[in-house]
Amino acid sequence: MSSHKSLKDIRLSILDLVPISEGKSVSQAFEATVQLAKKAEELGFHRFWVAEHHNMPGIGSSATSVVIGHIANHTSKIRVGAGGIMLPNHSTLMIAEQFGTLEAMYPNRIDLGLGRAPGSDQATMRAVRRGLGTTGDEFPEQVEELRQYFEPERAPFPPLVRAYPGENQNVPIWLLGSSGFSAKLAAELGLPFAFASHFSPDFTLPALDIYRSQFQPSEILDEPYVMVGKNVIAANSLEEATYLATSQDQQFLSLIRGRPGRLQPPTNEEMRYHTIHEQAALEKRGDSTIIGDPSSVKEELELFLAETDADEIIINSTIYDEEARKKSLEIISEAAR
Repeated sequence: MSSHKSLKDIRLSILDLVPISEGKSVSQAFEATVQLAKKAEELGFHRFWVAEHHNMPGIGSSATSVVIGHIANHTSKIRVGAGGIMLPNHSTLMIAEQFGTLEAMYPNRIDLGLGRAPGSDQATMRAVRRGLGTTGDEFPEQVEELRQYFEPERAPFPPLVRAYPGENQNVPIWLLGSSGFSAKLAAELGLPFAFASHFSPDFTLPALDIYRSQFQPSEILDEPYVMVGKNVIAANSLEEATYLATSQDQQFLSLIRGRPGRLQPPTNEEMRYHTIHEQAALEKRGDSTIIGDPSSVKEELELFLAETDADEIIINSTIYDEEARKKSLEIISEAAR
């Protein structure tokens, strides 16, 4: 799909997983994320989202709603939210209460993105009390149940249990996806849709086509609204950006080897592959990542926008050094001006 939009016409946002870096404490990870959010706000990024992951030693955003409150408390206008909450892991009542509380504390700044994947292995699913028979097929019913807690008038009869706080709080709900399931549901419900193209690039365009072609206008949206994810590592030179990107590569390799760990410093050493499949997987990951200097980052983001015709791009930058991570945001922001 071709687009006449340019970067300056759309919103840019940030996805951050609160990376816990080798040699640094968890407290330092939260402080670094707060400083990144402040920088994002200063540069005019529209929203700052964190995502639910469990049993991952290098990711600090597992208690997602707590982290959102911490970030919102240290910023003043940027929207802060979940990208996302894995709804089948939770009681819908408690999510309504948590996000109703956040919206009451930080009015008109909280977003609730919902995913249906477990985001973890079977042992972790058991530990979060997610039933092992859970497939995600019940996700549409859970979304409706959650919406009824926020808007009791949606329920067919007066509810016996109500979400206080939560009821009548204006918390925008997004559906997140890396396949066609959530694209179809978001279209049916007339909700905004965020696609995880930063880790599932191949299905981006088919999912967006499903969402746009099947979209039903709602009281929330008159027309489709699409956000797409991209990994971006920007630096003053391609050489520096490529060096910084080795932290992300090391993290990805440790993940596919089943040994996730803390975010490692960048390295000049060649990546050591155990198998040809690892090498292929890492090279494939390149499809979802932009690595470069200011001019190439701008050019590649414009190409990505032309390809997706998105309304918003959410950017994840997995960079070990905190100042380099902020510099990357500056370069991305400048590209959009």
